[in-house]
Amino acid sequence: MNAWFDGRLFGEVFVTLLVIMDPPGSVPIFLSLTKSHTRKARNRSADLAVVTALTVIVVFALFGQQVLQYLHVTLPALQVAGGLLLLLVALELLMGWGNEPGLNEDVNVSMVPLGTPLLAGPGAIAATIVFAKAVHHGREALALGAAIVAVHVVVWLTLRFSTIILRVLGRSGVTLATRIAGLLLSAIAVQLAADGITKFVAAG
Repeated sequence: MNAWFDGRLFGEVFVTLLVIMDPPGSVPIFLSLTKSHTRKARNRSADLAVVTALTVIVVFALFGQQVLQYLHVTLPALQVAGGLLLLLVALELLMGWGNEPGLNEDVNVSMVPLGTPLLAGPGAIAATIVFAKAVHHGREALALGAAIVAVHVVVWLTLRFSTIILRVLGRSGVTLATRIAGLLLSAIAVQLAADGITKFVAAG
C-alpha cells in the first residue's frame, strides 16, 4: 500500500464522478447551447464550464456538509432543484424557445446550465460529499483531489474536441442533436426530481 497516495480511493472517485458527469453525454447539449458561437467562443465556453464545475465540486468537497447544514438544505432538495432547472433548459432545447445566445450570454450559458447543474449536478455533488466524509488522512485527501482534477481534465478534453463533431454533423445535424438532447435532458431532469421526491417521502 502506498504511504502517500490512496490508489483505491482515487479509482473509486474517478470512476464514480466520470460516470455521473458523463462527458460524452454532455457533448450534444454543449453543441446545442453553443451552436451559434465561433470556435473561439465555443472553446471559451468549454473552459469556463469546466472551471465552474471544478470550482463547485471542490467547494462542496471542502465545505459541502457544512453549507447544506447551515442553509438547512438536504441532498434530496438539491436534487429536486437541479432537476427543475435542467427541465427548463431541456424544454428550451426541445421546443426551440428563446433567441440564439449572444456574446454577453456566453458566460451565463457556460456557468449555468453547462457548469452546473449539467456537469456539477446534484449527483456529482452528493457523491463528492460522501467521498469527502471518508477522508481522514493526507493520502486520502491527495487521492480525492487528484481524482477530481483528473475527471475534469477528461471533461475539458471532451468538450474541446466537440468541434470535430460539429464539423462532421453540420448545422442541420446539430439542430437534430439539439432536439434529441432536449428529450434526453428532460428525462434526466425528471429522474433527478423524482429521486429527490422519493427520498423526501421515504424520510418523512
